[in-house]
Amino acid sequence: METYDVIVVGARPGGAATAMLLARQGLSVLLVDRDRYGADTLSTHALMRGGVFLLSRWGLLDRIIDANTPPVRQTRFDYGADAVTVAIKPTHGVETLFAPRRTVLDAILVDAAVSAGAHVRFGVTVTGLLHDDGRVVGITGRDRSGATVVARARLTVGADGARSTVAREARARTVRVGTGAGAVMYGYWSGLLVDGYEWFYRPGHTAGIIPTNDGEACVFAGVPAADLSSEVGGDLSDTYHRLLAAATDGAGGRLADARPPRRVRTWVGRPSFIRQAHGPGWALVGDAGSFLDPLSTHGITDALRDADMLARSVAQSHEGDALGRYADDRDRVVGSFFDVVDRIAGYGWDLAQVRRYLLELSAAMSEEADVISMATQQTSRHGPAT
Repeated sequence: METYDVIVVGARPGGAATAMLLARQGLSVLLVDRDRYGADTLSTHALMRGGVFLLSRWGLLDRIIDANTPPVRQTRFDYGADAVTVAIKPTHGVETLFAPRRTVLDAILVDAAVSAGAHVRFGVTVTGLLHDDGRVVGITGRDRSGATVVARARLTVGADGARSTVAREARARTVRVGTGAGAVMYGYWSGLLVDGYEWFYRPGHTAGIIPTNDGEACVFAGVPAADLSSEVGGDLSDTYHRLLAAATDGAGGRLADARPPRRVRTWVGRPSFIRQAHGPGWALVGDAGSFLDPLSTHGITDALRDADMLARSVAQSHEGDALGRYADDRDRVVGSFFDVVDRIAGYGWDLAQVRRYLLELSAAMSEEADVISMATQQTSRHGPAT
């Protein structure tokens, strides 16, 4: 039986970043994932300021740039009758945002974890947790050949998404559940003229255009989850283009001039939630611990922030209930987003209301970036570098 200081389940941004940061502290870390290295996944791709700041702090942003990820220097909010364009102001050393494909970002983070000394195993499906006197002490699972995988650790981290096996097997309590649930359809367009992030709002409809790698743009159309469920069974491509037209009015003719996606993907929606962040021998990061509707376009930044907070707490484990402080800090930051994202995802707004909600969301993101920057500065002065 293999034994480590920490086992991280899930090698997407939250898990890979957690493994990297803990390995950089000199801990022995096992990172496992059921998928394969470099696999794509559902994503809006957009990084917010806090996420870009952390990647820069960790020495990884240059790799994102070297992968020809286009810089985002402005955000446009389109409300039909009028639109507002906001320039990205240099704050906390962040001058531009980025939206890397997950095949780019996830691989960079996994490679960084390996470089830091973490052991990484893909093709491992975790099916349960090991327990000893009420404490989680490791994982059980199987690899692609069907062979049993068993490993022990002082801390097991669930970074395995909203349907987290670690959360279920640790019996993590769900402490908050939202009431709104938006569904999205998306695909990758080429030849689309786009300058920065673009968000579209119409009563009952949303859309986004997000420039990413290889000259493509991720374009999504969103509606209340109940509305999309009534469309299941029809022509998904036709539904996608119809919803996109309702949300964007054709984006000024740009969609007609671009090459549409060959494949349309669908997220059927689920309410946002917050789970208990930790317990004896375990902790959760990213969507495993708190899930915000994709309309927040904040999932990747959430995951990177949680990884950073958890790694700092582990580094301070000699100072008492460090994981308790991680939970408190995470709950405080997520709580500032939760209600406003839930209102946006509920689609019960008119255009005047959604403008106010977006200002609230922007303020929460700015506050989050301040918290991340301040914690990083304190660690630089008093603690181990991460």
